[in-house]
Amino acid sequence: MSDRSDVAAAAEAYPARVVDRELVEAVQQAMPADEAVEQAADVFALLGDPNRVRLLVALLEGGEMCVCDLAAVAGMSESAASHAVRWLRAHRIVSSPRREGRMMYYRLDDAHVRELLGLALTHAQHTRAVHPERGNA
Repeated sequence: MSDRSDVAAAAEAYPARVVDRELVEAVQQAMPADEAVEQAADVFALLGDPNRVRLLVALLEGGEMCVCDLAAVAGMSESAASHAVRWLRAHRIVSSPRREGRMMYYRLDDAHVRELLGLALTHAQHTRAVHPERGNA
């Protein structure tokens, strides 16, 4: 879907039962643009890989780090860590603020990334504490 008219057309093509039309219309008006939703989904997709999350947690805890140190912390090869960091950098999750010779250093791009990662980890810890029977589910 590319814009609000597409949403309205889809709603007409696939009618759903509506209990509170005013609420539905208010929520539809509050929905972000499709591009923003797609970008948010991209961020969550990037966070869907445990190795990338390990790298991000390393940067959350360590601040600026080079790929070789990130790989060591995350238990990955330098090549795999470098590839993952390239993806994270391309999606503006991490940035490379400085270079020392051939060594590039990386950090989380901004406070939003730190907050999102912190909230995800807090939620995971909370869920595990409240529902230990669920394990990793």
